[in-house]
Amino acid sequence: MARRKDLSSFERAAIIEFLLEGSQNGKPSRGKITAAVQRWSYCRRTISRTWAAAKERRANGEVMSSVSKKTMRPRRKLVALDLQLIASLDLSKRSTIRKLACGVKCSKSTVGRWAKSGLIRAHSNAIKPDLTAPNKLLRLRFSLEALEYDRIMRSLTFKSMHNTVHIDEKWFYITKSSQRFYLTPEEIEPHRTCKNKKFITKVMFMCAVCRPVFGANGECLFDGKIGIFPFTELVPAKRNSKNRVAGTMEWKPIQSITKQVVKDCLIYQIIPAIKAKWPANASKTIFIQQDNARPHIQDSDPDFRAVASADGFDIHLVHQPPNSPDTNINDLGWFRAIQSLQTESMSTNVDGLVNAVINSFNELSPTTLNKVFLSLQSCMVEILKVKV
Repeated sequence: MARRKDLSSFERAAIIEFLLEGSQNGKPSRGKITAAVQRWSYCRRTISRTWAAAKERRANGEVMSSVSKKTMRPRRKLVALDLQLIASLDLSKRSTIRKLACGVKCSKSTVGRWAKSGLIRAHSNAIKPDLTAPNKLLRLRFSLEALEYDRIMRSLTFKSMHNTVHIDEKWFYITKSSQRFYLTPEEIEPHRTCKNKKFITKVMFMCAVCRPVFGANGECLFDGKIGIFPFTELVPAKRNSKNRVAGTMEWKPIQSITKQVVKDCLIYQIIPAIKAKWPANASKTIFIQQDNARPHIQDSDPDFRAVASADGFDIHLVHQPPNSPDTNINDLGWFRAIQSLQTESMSTNVDGLVNAVINSFNELSPTTLNKVFLSLQSCMVEILKVKV
């Protein structure tokens, strides 16, 4: 039998009137309560309690009212929302619902109700780079140089960006210190171990991408993915373990990324990959955009110039504005897209991590890469708006 939460006033009146029919000395006729149970689909105790409450009122000389006692109980007043009080609190005292409730001296449920109804809003605040006046000027100049005048449309538009290769480095970790899984009720919880959570195995990668080229019908002519290159070295194992004997050659991450390491990656891996994958009908004047990290070399480096000017190519190194990761495709969103796929692979060693990152890089579609370039243009528009 379906049970309801409370009887309405109309149902109480109807039940009392139904039981009064044929009752004698305040006692309903035989089978009347059973009939009321079947008619209104309430349990017998509810019907009997309703009749007993009505008789009690009649015995006290009151009218056999059908109004519930619950409606007569005084309700607690809701705490009034004081927006000025909330705004006057220090930000550190309103970072959580518990802290805000203590600040305004009310319950956590009240603050939660305010947030749910939209009276107050939650905000996730990200720290921003501390830009100096020269930094702002360089950001503005960088965004202006990305524009060109369209004589046909008679308006300013962004350059195609097809001849700019964005490079940057990033550490990829073999696993996370804390990770969420969804398990079945009787499934055994996974057991993950690590010698020290502060020293999880990681490998730095150098990623090089440029804007994809699409045909008139939307077909991809050039995916823009130059490559992603791990900073690893082949070294012999120093001691025996359960996995291999001492002296076995294995890949290890290079922990100290020096200027020579970055230079070798640029000369022997990135530039050959650019020359091998570059479209035949595209301009051979290419700009490699990098950040201002100390290990990066300058465009005037003689070894770099010898390789960059060979085979009919004219490759140059350019620097993005300092303290401006939002002007590099990799930092802006491409690395995050790679990492979202890489974390789906459970790696147990350096080889597995390298394969997972490279496979994730190859799986991402050129459309995703092109969307990041559109995001870069949106960032430049905002830089021009605020002039920083």
